[in-house]
Amino acid sequence: MFFLQAAWCRVFQAAFRAALPILPYREPALVPTCAALDSVFLKERVKKVLIVADQGVKNAGLLKPIETVLKQNGVFYVVYDKTQPNPTVDNVEEALKVYRENGCDALIAVGGGSPIDCAKAVGARVVYPKKSVGKLKGLLRVWRRLPPLIAVPTTAGTGSETTVAAVIVDAEKQHKYTILSFPLIPTYAVLDPALTFTLPPGLTATTGIDALVHAVEAYIGRSTTKETRRLALDATKLIFENLEIAYNDGRNRDAREKMLRAAHMAGLAFSKSYVGYVHAVAHTLGGRYGTPHGLANAVITPYALDAYGISVHRKLRDLAVAAGVATLQDDAKTAAEKFIAAIRNLNAKLGIPEKLVGIKKEDIPAMARLASREANPLYPVPKLFDANELERFYYCVADWSEER
Repeated sequence: MFFLQAAWCRVFQAAFRAALPILPYREPALVPTCAALDSVFLKERVKKVLIVADQGVKNAGLLKPIETVLKQNGVFYVVYDKTQPNPTVDNVEEALKVYRENGCDALIAVGGGSPIDCAKAVGARVVYPKKSVGKLKGLLRVWRRLPPLIAVPTTAGTGSETTVAAVIVDAEKQHKYTILSFPLIPTYAVLDPALTFTLPPGLTATTGIDALVHAVEAYIGRSTTKETRRLALDATKLIFENLEIAYNDGRNRDAREKMLRAAHMAGLAFSKSYVGYVHAVAHTLGGRYGTPHGLANAVITPYALDAYGISVHRKLRDLAVAAGVATLQDDAKTAAEKFIAAIRNLNAKLGIPEKLVGIKKEDIPAMARLASREANPLYPVPKLFDANELERFYYCVADWSEER
């Protein structure tokens, strides 16, 4: 990266870090079960709700606890269940139409990051009726208060119930829009482990590693606080202790509850400390090929940590100790290598591949430029890369074995 470009990135990041204490971050109010939402409906004077979900959530019967409490409280509701794994602009506009046609005054997002992100974007469009999703993308474009938004995660990974971000795909342009604004933080988050019991092992794995990546990128970045460092370390510890258990025994309530808590903590950490190049590259793969976000993050992370080199060794030692894969007696380089190896080993145990199929060489330069544009200067990464340097990430993770 050219010196002037790097200097601009670091000045921008330093300014943002200095502003952290005065920025309007908030945490969603936690609700322990779906049944406890009755008090929320009363407090918020909710009359008509749009539930945003996807077909998997609906078919698994995960809407039933929400529908039951809505009926018990006499709250009208309508369901939009067409959200795609990478929610699209069309999803947002379709759900917005349902919201308006039924005179809704609140949103409940049920599912993983996709329905929650979709609901956030719907809320933004409700309060900015004359602005398209494209015009709301980027940093701090949404300032108006959204309708009450209740996030009900059914995966333990995305942390979307805590974050300022919504990621929406423009299917025509094959690109992901990231909307980053404080009003997008949900008003309430329901952390009910029973809703994660039916999550298939594959999704348990990739969403769990997604949460780990949130914690790792938040911790190794240059905009951490004492609070975000604590949250990231605690989340890392819980994930290494519980993810494999949840993967092998989906109905283990203790492991599921701890994974939900870990994902929530990791979400709080990266809301303030941000993510890095892993996410930027993963977003381009999702936008171009529909690659599931958690899977992309899981595959990219070991290669990215290797690429950061000595700039992350000390912080990776802290994470390695928290994960229980190194000790304080290990030097920074050794502990860092143990941590990266532990991620690769955990991926393997969870059936996550080392490479991704379907990446086209001719697409890489354009994707790298998009990743650079997303990350620089916003993400306070430990080591800066420009678009040309980011191309290596795609070559590292691409599986072209079938072409030989």
